[in-house]
Amino acid sequence: MVERDRLLQSIATIVADYRAGEIPAPTAAHVDHWVGQFPQEAQQPILAEMEHILSRSYFSKEFVRQFLANLVINKDLVGDDPRTFWQGVSFLRLQTVGNSQRDFLSIFSDALFSTCGLRIEDCGANPHSYLYLDDFVFSGGRVGSDLSDWIKQSAPHRARVIVMVIAYHRLGQWFAGKDIKAAATSVGKSIDVDWWRAFEIEDRKAYMKDSDVLRPTHIPIDEPTQAYVNSLGQDPILRIPGQVGALGLFSSDEGKILLEQEFLTGGVKVRTICPNLGIYQRPLGNILLRIVGFGSMVVTYRNCPNNAPLVLWAGNPWYPLFPRKTN
Repeated sequence: MVERDRLLQSIATIVADYRAGEIPAPTAAHVDHWVGQFPQEAQQPILAEMEHILSRSYFSKEFVRQFLANLVINKDLVGDDPRTFWQGVSFLRLQTVGNSQRDFLSIFSDALFSTCGLRIEDCGANPHSYLYLDDFVFSGGRVGSDLSDWIKQSAPHRARVIVMVIAYHRLGQWFAGKDIKAAATSVGKSIDVDWWRAFEIEDRKAYMKDSDVLRPTHIPIDEPTQAYVNSLGQDPILRIPGQVGALGLFSSDEGKILLEQEFLTGGVKVRTICPNLGIYQRPLGNILLRIVGFGSMVVTYRNCPNNAPLVLWAGNPWYPLFPRKTN
């Protein structure tokens, strides 16, 4: 019990600022309530693996502040004169759904003022670059759609676009880049895109064995889970065991397999008991493809993405670790 209590408190401490001011602060009792929905024998191993993962994949507001503050003065980006560089940047506000871009722009503006004495409103009168800021790229649909619409409607004939995120999933970044290039070609514009990120998350099918997301090695021997997988109408895409991924988000392949199995069967249960989930809200996270889910494990202080496993965020009557704010 001593180790279980330590794990409960440790996880609550790691995610202490999750949706701060909007919902009650996470406590050990909250984490215990969540993990108590899994089989008894799996609960402490799940807690141990989640402690390891969240210490690497949960991004607090302070992390975001520091990440953006560092980019304000990053010489590879701005050269030796940050103030002059940022005066020539137009900050794009393109998102019509959600508030992540607005919130991150506010934090960036504070960092810019602290370092250069500028607010983002003071910049971009004669832009040499355009900046698109957000938290993550998952499937690439949002950034691809936002920038494609901007390119077709109001972008100049030639433009440099800086996409700045905490991280992108490599397949989503590829899809977004493809969509942006196609949009530019369709209207005869020249758009160069620079991607700035803290790290890249491997989720491409060709690199499945090295993935940094949940991709099961086998389908659990569980009747509801087997039935759900069969309902997808195609053979499941399975990971070859043995690797944890280059980012080290998972403590071991055994720990990764544990979460893949428990979160998959748990996600199927969530789909059964939670009536308001859509068809694309797969057990391991929202995705259009007919697979068991996206499998991302990143979370910020603002929200939990729907691309994460359902057991982390779905609610009523399931009890979520990260109650999700929907758009």
